[in-house]
Amino acid sequence: MLVLNATYEPINVCTVRRAVVLLLKEKAELIERSRRELHSETPPLARPVLIRLITYVSVPRDAHRRKITRRAVFARDSWTCQYCGSRSSLTVDHVIPRSKGGESSWENIVASCAPCNRRKGDRTPRQAGMHPRRAPRTPRAEIFIRVASPSIPSAWLQYLPQAA
Repeated sequence: MLVLNATYEPINVCTVRRAVVLLLKEKAELIERSRRELHSETPPLARPVLIRLITYVSVPRDAHRRKITRRAVFARDSWTCQYCGSRSSLTVDHVIPRSKGGESSWENIVASCAPCNRRKGDRTPRQAGMHPRRAPRTPRAEIFIRVASPSIPSAWLQYLPQAA
């Protein structure tokens, strides 16, 4: 379930159970419901798809401190090799190799297909003549929402920026 802040800004993905607890405690309101229902001792509840918190929650913007995962790097780079544009056999590549002083940071890691990663090897982009199509950057917070959910329900799309 997508959780929106009081300002309709997406802030998190949570379980159905957590969403129902927030609704029952009146800490959130139901924005979008599923056709399916949740059955309990009391009358059936609508299964939430999208909820909005009643009060504003300050969310720290610390994406630079978020753990770097392969899935997050692939999502940030649109599941595309940043050297050739391939969408298969993806791995991650340190643009400046760690052996040459490169760090494991969002600004130094890109998605790369296995052939490009082998071809570049332990060389800098200049030495290999291979430069990323887009400069690696810290992803926006919305990318982690897309990574947390295996599929994005259509009800969420209007709340998620398209260029995430």
